Amino acid sequence: MEENKSLHQQLLEAGVHFGHLKKKWNPKMLPYIFAEKNGIHIIDLNKTIEGLDEAAAALKSIAKSGKKIMFVATKKQAKEIVAEAAAKVNMPFVTERWLGGMLTNFQTIRKSVKKMQSIEKMLGDGTLDSVTKKERLTLSRSKEKMEKVLGGIANMSRTPAALFIVDISHEHIALAEAKRLGITTLAMVDTNSDPSKVDFAVPSNDDATKSIAIITNYLTAAIMEGLQERSEVKEEEAEEGSERMRGLDITDEDDAKDKGERSAGGGRGRGGAGGGRGRSGGAGAGRGRQGAGAAKR
Repeated sequence: MEENKSLHQQLLEAGVHFGHLKKKWNPKMLPYIFAEKNGIHIIDLNKTIEGLDEAAAALKSIAKSGKKIMFVATKKQAKEIVAEAAAKVNMPFVTERWLGGMLTNFQTIRKSVKKMQSIEKMLGDGTLDSVTKKERLTLSRSKEKMEKVLGGIANMSRTPAALFIVDISHEHIALAEAKRLGITTLAMVDTNSDPSKVDFAVPSNDDATKSIAIITNYLTAAIMEGLQERSEVKEEEAEEGSERMRGLDITDEDDAKDKGERSAGGGRGRGGAGGGRGRSGGAGAGRGRQGAGAAKR
């Protein structure tokens, strides 16, 4: 309860509870609205905490499974906050402009990313030293433009498992593409948006910088926990694997010793038997020769 109280206080201080004007509201947000004050809707922070906990648990689980979560926020006041948070947990992000088909036409987007990376490589290793200054400048500008839009998804080799969105009304194209592909969606939802459009809605002020920062950082912390648990599980599995290998090596050595001892014992037994047969055969032959001599006499 103390943690919830402190979180409640932090959300209050960050202005997470301030919604839009009453005339701009979406009726589907009614369950999340606490009251109206001076023509502005006030969001129920208890509902915000519930939504935060559910979203955090979902993101932690996704991160623990090793899948990617894409951060989407192209609003001016959210760009830097979201980009820093995504970089902290090594997740893809879009903060400049959402290209149509970024998810639904992902293969084409990947081609553009590869082109950007090849230009960057050529500029770095001196391949373009032989071309004219104008051509090199054109390629540099082209790379900068692509990097601005595609830089955040350069290391994303497949479509993400989830999207975290700031303001679903502003990022409606990204939301539509995610829903079309069945990708899990989590979002900050203000009083002017429809919370039923996303899988995990966090009712909150999606316009204020402080509000965006506190929600984003809370969810990023949950992702970080999931990643840490994943690395711990991997370490434990690696240790168990090495112990099993050591156990197998010891067993193999014991088996080899047993086989060696058995083969050595068997050789001695066979040698003894052969010797016995040789001696008895010699004795028989001697007796046979003596008998033949006696007969002649």
